Amino acid sequence: MIQYFKNINHQTVAIEQPENGSWVNILPPLKQEEFSDLAEALDIPLDFLTDSLDIDERTRYEEDDNVKLIVIKTPTENNSFNDSDAYYITIPISIILTHNQIVTVNSFENGAIKKFLHTFQNRHPDNRKMMVLKIFEKIIQTYMENLKEINQRRNQVEQKLYAANRNEELLQLMRIQKSMVYFVTALRSNEMLLMKIERTNFLGLNETEKEFLADLIVDNSQALEMANIYTNILSSTLDAFASIIANNQNQVLKRLAVITIVLTVPVLVASIYGMNVPIPYSNSPFAFYIPVFLSLAISLVIGYFFLKKKLF
Repeated sequence: MIQYFKNINHQTVAIEQPENGSWVNILPPLKQEEFSDLAEALDIPLDFLTDSLDIDERTRYEEDDNVKLIVIKTPTENNSFNDSDAYYITIPISIILTHNQIVTVNSFENGAIKKFLHTFQNRHPDNRKMMVLKIFEKIIQTYMENLKEINQRRNQVEQKLYAANRNEELLQLMRIQKSMVYFVTALRSNEMLLMKIERTNFLGLNETEKEFLADLIVDNSQALEMANIYTNILSSTLDAFASIIANNQNQVLKRLAVITIVLTVPVLVASIYGMNVPIPYSNSPFAFYIPVFLSLAISLVIGYFFLKKKLF
């Protein structure tokens, strides 16, 4: 699906065909025929439009015949039906600066482009460089919002895990951990991309725009630091719960071993007195009570010993 927008009198207006100063937004479902037609209409290399369809596409920028391409990673919710997959993944989006338009290509719908669309009426289509920086800004904001949401979810899962050590909560923490791996990797590559754009001045920014890009790099570094902190906290939490579970398991096994030892003595005494051979006091009227009290006395002595050793 291809959307065309134009800013007219500070209002976002959908148009039928790309015009000078318009924004072309490409969303799924995607058709190869549409890519070919758009590439020919806007004089864009076809691979610039199709690069972001590969979910593993690396962040980078390049230029071909005065058409500039920037590929950057943005977060999105994972719609996988697999219960072990991450809650969030990162996907590449392509930002293409043509001779007269700005084009964005999304392999999935994502919140950053939606936020940019809502503020497009405040943009100046003739200043395409600032529009690119604003897209960067929305992407970084989306990362921060998702990181805060993930951290809140982690806190909630931890509280449930404190109350009951269940596999369900541990599985949720693992899904959160996978999401953090995606975020840390993408934010690190985005940071390198932004720094390289700043160093080479790939967009041809003026001083004001350079200052804005420098602020974006700081914000991205802050998001990366948040992701690293949350990842370390999550790793420490999982390690702590693994130690707690192992310790609880050892305690249970130790108690079972003590109970087995204590109960073995009465079984031994009963086995001896149950043999079909002559035994002492077999003809006594107290023949039943003697092994019972003997077993009970020995069990109490052994139990008291383990209790003093704090093994019970």
